[in-house]
Amino acid sequence: MALYTKAAEILDKVEQKKGAVKTLVYDSKFQNIKQLFALVCETQKYSSVLQEIIESTKFLKETKLKLNLAKVMVYDLLFGQGVKCGGAWKAMMMKHRSRLQAALARMKVKQKVSRNEDLLPPGVQDAKARGIPRYVRVNMLKTTVEDVIDYLKREGFSYQGRASRIEDLCHLSGKAFMGDVHLRELLVFPAKMDFHDHYLYKAGHIILQDKASCLPAYLLDPPVGGNVIDACAAPGNKTSHLAAIMKNKGFLLYLFRKLFAFDLDVKRLSTMSTLLLRAGVTCHKLANQDFLKVDPLSPEYKEVKHVLLDPSCSGSGMVCLPDGSSEEQDSERLQALAAFQLRCLDHALQFPQLQRVVYSTCSIHSTENEEVVSACLQKNPGFRLVHLFPEWPERGHGPLTQCLRASTKETLTHGFFVAMLERQTTPCSGESIHVSMTSSMDLDMGEPGGGDEEVEDVEDQAQQDSSEIPEEQPQQSTTKKKKRNRKKHKKQEN
Repeated sequence: MALYTKAAEILDKVEQKKGAVKTLVYDSKFQNIKQLFALVCETQKYSSVLQEIIESTKFLKETKLKLNLAKVMVYDLLFGQGVKCGGAWKAMMMKHRSRLQAALARMKVKQKVSRNEDLLPPGVQDAKARGIPRYVRVNMLKTTVEDVIDYLKREGFSYQGRASRIEDLCHLSGKAFMGDVHLRELLVFPAKMDFHDHYLYKAGHIILQDKASCLPAYLLDPPVGGNVIDACAAPGNKTSHLAAIMKNKGFLLYLFRKLFAFDLDVKRLSTMSTLLLRAGVTCHKLANQDFLKVDPLSPEYKEVKHVLLDPSCSGSGMVCLPDGSSEEQDSERLQALAAFQLRCLDHALQFPQLQRVVYSTCSIHSTENEEVVSACLQKNPGFRLVHLFPEWPERGHGPLTQCLRASTKETLTHGFFVAMLERQTTPCSGESIHVSMTSSMDLDMGEPGGGDEEVEDVEDQAQQDSSEIPEEQPQQSTTKKKKRNRKKHKKQEN
């Protein structure tokens, strides 16, 4: 019964605009997060259908249940795998099962449909028709794309080759699958394909991860042997992706092998540890710590050059809502989230050797995306935006077209946002001298540079340096004089 009461509690909070589904589910600390998340999402999807059934049978009056608790229990009874409770609660549901099933049957007859899915409102059906395929990331730490394809083909799956455009992914059905058009290690299956009980998943050879969620690690592309921070790491899919890109090798191999992963939630960190173990990740170091309290100047992080930051957000891009799009968000809550995200991004830029940071959210709101990045760039002029993935079809809003967005309509993924900030290189003193000397050679051509005064400073320094070795100057002069005399003598002989 704990599952139903917790699911109803989350639905109540969503209606009161106290948070997004994903955030509330993870914050609930429920033992089976996956089961809870699925129940909440599916109940929301069928919300209008469930309400009509409940009202037509006077189920609330008979049972004295609150509406959202009634919805989750009726959903599992009629659309799920049966009620998962016992005792008096199960007896109550069994008592009303016939009437509830009859009400569902009458709805189908009235609307002239045979499937439960056909009862969904048009908006949900359209989203379902567009569909988000099942994306499977091949874990390159344990296998190869070719081996996974061969294994699946032996099981009766039909490999259709690599997609040439996003639209190719809309027509998958049955056991057909394709290689993704953008990410080589990603395989794409029909939306209903489930791999949770498959050997490849249980053995850590494949990771079930939405394509948009794969973008941050893919675009950050840390080098093999680098030091990397995953700032808000749990549940760990992006961390395992980073490890695969790094080939499980941190700085100086195993002496200082570090993929630092931080998260505040102990339970999520524990789940993440299990996931990373299954994926064969060994180059990581987990820490139950607030990223904002990590000291960038600590010697432990002196070699960190890449940071992946995917902070808490509204989760408005997650596709499991009744209208097939996003939740309405309270403006005050969005502003609070954006302020937190900006603090995290500012903090990430404080690591002294940092070269690049990828900032991502599963939000569709500009408040959490473009506005956060713009504010950060204003405060940190030493960094610039990197133009990401030019062939990607959906770009950042406004002037920030260097960033990426993802959506069900344009990219067949969950809603997502990705930006990369890169430190602008500043020439060292040696480089400055080189540039100045080059400019002096181009002065007559009108090239902008430091001017005559800067050139003279360089020449004066060179003369000063040469005066410190007086023994060499006479030798150079004598040598040049002898060469001139030899040339003159040869001309006279000719």
